[in-house]
Amino acid sequence: MLRNMTISKSFTAKIIVVLLLVILIPTIFTSLSFYWVSDAILKKNVRESTLQIAEQTADSLSFILNVGIDTSDFISSDPNIQRAAMQVNADPSYEDNWNFQYINLLLNNYVYSNSFVKIVYLLKEEGKGWGSGTFSDSELMQIRLSDEEWVKEVKRKDGELVWQGLQYDHFSGGGENTDLVLPVGRLLKDFDTLNNIGLVQVNLDGQSILDTIRKLKLGNTGKFFVADSEGRIMIDSNIEMINKRVRNPDLYRSIVDNDRVEFEFEMEGIPYYGVKQPLSNGWMVVGTVPVNEISGQLERLQTQILLTSAIFSILAVGIGLFVARTVTKPVKQLTQSMLRVQQGNLETRTDIRTSDEIGFLSKQFNKMVHEIGKLMQQVENEQNEKHYAELRAVMHRIQPHFLFNTLSTLRWLIDSGQKDRASEVLSALNHLLEANMGKNGVMITVDQELNIIRKYLILLELRYEKHFHLELDVQPGTGEIIIPRMLLQPLVENAIFHGIVPKNTDGRITITIRNRGEGLEIRVQDDGRGFEEDKLGLLNKAKNGAEEGEIGIGLRHIFDSLRLYYDNDWECSFESSPGQGTIVRIVLKQAKETTSWN
Repeated sequence: MLRNMTISKSFTAKIIVVLLLVILIPTIFTSLSFYWVSDAILKKNVRESTLQIAEQTADSLSFILNVGIDTSDFISSDPNIQRAAMQVNADPSYEDNWNFQYINLLLNNYVYSNSFVKIVYLLKEEGKGWGSGTFSDSELMQIRLSDEEWVKEVKRKDGELVWQGLQYDHFSGGGENTDLVLPVGRLLKDFDTLNNIGLVQVNLDGQSILDTIRKLKLGNTGKFFVADSEGRIMIDSNIEMINKRVRNPDLYRSIVDNDRVEFEFEMEGIPYYGVKQPLSNGWMVVGTVPVNEISGQLERLQTQILLTSAIFSILAVGIGLFVARTVTKPVKQLTQSMLRVQQGNLETRTDIRTSDEIGFLSKQFNKMVHEIGKLMQQVENEQNEKHYAELRAVMHRIQPHFLFNTLSTLRWLIDSGQKDRASEVLSALNHLLEANMGKNGVMITVDQELNIIRKYLILLELRYEKHFHLELDVQPGTGEIIIPRMLLQPLVENAIFHGIVPKNTDGRITITIRNRGEGLEIRVQDDGRGFEEDKLGLLNKAKNGAEEGEIGIGLRHIFDSLRLYYDNDWECSFESSPGQGTIVRIVLKQAKETTSWN
């Protein structure tokens, strides 16, 4: 029964649920509160830190770019350089004159005085020019300046600065693609006439610029790059990306169309966080990083929270099982003892020896069972005594009836002067009483009951001056079966008195006894006059007839005996028709158990 209890009704489950709630609710609430606060603080700090890094990067790059702007301004505004540039074509020996020496010295001084300036060029579209450091005329001669895109852009802007993306220097004589530079160019004009007299190109140190953005990390894979106002990448650690438009449309719009310094976008299904800061030349330094990398600490914190919650849950289950086992084990023992008592085992006792409420309950239970046992024994004894009293009352009721009939016969014989027959009746009564005197108790064997019937028939033959033939058909082994005293004698008396005597003839009585599967079957048959249907119906309602007093004392004695001895485990039925005699069938099943039948 206990095993069939549902989990929802199990005390163990309730204990575990309560402990889980007690442990997990504050744990989860605290963890979530800590997580939310930490998330807000971490995101705020990360964003502020990222913005600060972006601002510092923008300041550093702007400083380098300003160096290029200032250098370009100084060179283009120097009148000596303007004059030397105008005299190049007029004097074929310009390389030997003072102007050439002055320009070379000045350009080299600009390079040597600033670590961010890699090389400076002063160029003529005709293929002539000056350069600091490793400038090579032969490299310049291989290039047609008027076809260069940057030259066209310089002319179009007419004196304004023109920035190019990160690249390798084309005019260096130190080897092909050896110097990484960031060029800024402009027209060199004659301030008097504002005519174009040459080109000035300042190449900033590209490696220094790359180092500036490389040493600043965003997460593990985040990076910085520089894009112009049109979304083209101008500075990037991947040279192949230079002068190419930003591929991701969300990132492109965030750089070009969005004024916000912070933004988010997706790249290949991965959410990214981005920041941007303007540079002094109109470009934009952009930093991008996957969101999960800047929130990696938060994710680890979340994992730790979940792991802690899981550990606490397991701990709660373990504690719950331990507590529930400690509490429910004696409860289960007590419940099982109650079930055994419910099934009728009043010898059951619990052995719980704890000093708590359950131990007290166990002691009270044992005391209660002991008292119930005593009460039930007392009730059983009282019932047995009552039952025996009822049996004796039944016996005492039938015996006076029998003696009354016999003594009435004797009185009639004496009054009529038939002293000899009266003497025979007294002798038969003496033998009958002698047969009963040696029998103690209210139960006798079938053989003993049949012997009494034989002697009783002698009395009846003397009384009615008729011959009553008794036929016995007794199955071997059934003669020793115990039955109530005087169970069959009233049937024989009724058969003679109500069936045979009214016919004024001799009669025959047949008693058949068989041990059937349903119990001991006894059939008493006579050849008397029988009964009408209304009388037969009354007899077949034996129980009601007995209770309502509608049948004679003999049958009432039989029905009361059957009820007291066999409870409901008996059957009694009558078969009869006028002139055909009567058959009484009794089936005895299991007799009641009692302490004594005496």
